[in-house]
Amino acid sequence: MKNNKIFILLPDGIGLRNFAYSDFYKIGKKEDFDIIFWNNTPFDLTELGFKEIKIKNSKSHPLTEIYKNARKQIELNLNIRRTKDTVYDTYRFPFSYATTTKAVKSLLTRLVSFTHSSKYGLNRIRKKIKQEERKTLYYHQCLETLQKEQPGMVFCTNQRPMTAIAPLLAAQDLGIPTATFIFSWDNLPKATMVVETDYYFVWSDLMKKELLFYYPYVQEEQVFVSGTPQFEAHFNQNKLSSKEEFFKQNNLDANKKYICFSGDDITTSPDDPAYLEDAAKAVIELNSKGYNLGIIFRRCPVDFSNRYDTILEKYSSTIVSIDPIWKPLSSVWNTILPTKEDDSLLSNLGEHCEMVLNLGSSMVFDFICHKKVCAYFHYNQKIQLDKNWDLFKCYQYVHFRSMPNKETVLWINSPDAIASIIENGMAKNSSVIEDAKNWFEIINQHPPQEASRRIWQGIKTIISKE
Repeated sequence: MKNNKIFILLPDGIGLRNFAYSDFYKIGKKEDFDIIFWNNTPFDLTELGFKEIKIKNSKSHPLTEIYKNARKQIELNLNIRRTKDTVYDTYRFPFSYATTTKAVKSLLTRLVSFTHSSKYGLNRIRKKIKQEERKTLYYHQCLETLQKEQPGMVFCTNQRPMTAIAPLLAAQDLGIPTATFIFSWDNLPKATMVVETDYYFVWSDLMKKELLFYYPYVQEEQVFVSGTPQFEAHFNQNKLSSKEEFFKQNNLDANKKYICFSGDDITTSPDDPAYLEDAAKAVIELNSKGYNLGIIFRRCPVDFSNRYDTILEKYSSTIVSIDPIWKPLSSVWNTILPTKEDDSLLSNLGEHCEMVLNLGSSMVFDFICHKKVCAYFHYNQKIQLDKNWDLFKCYQYVHFRSMPNKETVLWINSPDAIASIIENGMAKNSSVIEDAKNWFEIINQHPPQEASRRIWQGIKTIISKE
């Protein structure tokens, strides 16, 4: 009999939404898998009825961070050489010299990436990461856990965290098959792959092509196209409230129709409050013509700043703020964790709002699940907080090249255009909805509600080989 004990490695909270709050666990149990969450988050998953083993002292080798950051720089350099496309430069973060420690790390990263900026150099860095991690107490603790528990497979929920390297390396050294899930639609061009596993689960055929292109050491038979569980909640009728119930729960005006404004983080959109004010002015203009509209403002889940407060107060009769239901466990973005309740909230926003306004996020796909259109802001503010920031750079990123055409979303080219764009979006423009559906099919395997089942089918295929 095959070993059906599966370790679901949660190196950080990013994977909670996809693998703890979706139907992923329930489906796996029905398939007779013994599922244990190998949990490096502060969340107590036993409260959800899950079996878990807590990871303690998940400390990587001091040099691993240097090598990991250098690896990203090298991969971006190589991508530019291969493609003759400088878009990859936009994925770099500026080096920090704010403290002595940060300055030393930045200088070492630049030195290592400069001296290893070739395919041969990249392979050396990949090996060095593994060598250093095998020296850590963390790695040896992972070995002990795996030797004791003897799972049939370790499945990692996120390819980015440094804390995932040691557990996966320990599993491979013991001959236990490993896999990782690529958690976001824009991750592969950004050179965010930190772990190396035996198998990879991706959203789409497009993402599979990207994985094979950017990481030539990955073979086609190692890749499973599954889709992502993050959209499954939109198709779960149990998560949807009636319009009356949703409006009552959130103190909304039953006589109004609402537009959702989905906020971005301060790095992606430093002028976001100004776009929110532009939207509020447009809604006021429409209401003067006989409409009865309001805005529901959903801030970026990792943005707990007060930067919107002035606008929210000034337009309190127009804007209602409904915050994401996430829990901050520290000020670091990847320790601000989603809750199960937020899936229902997001589904209901998609169901009961008329459309969504946003700057280039995947909310377009959340809303198309409910047959609602998305409008992207497509102009810079006249007065900008950061003079070096340019909204148009956002739409040059590689993942936007997957759009089937430019009519997939509505484009807001100036503040004066917002009112007419909202009118267009509320009219349920069928061609935009159809094009957005086509884009969704390109970036995520369909039917989207079957992603968890496809992942378990892939896991079943893997353990049957071993």
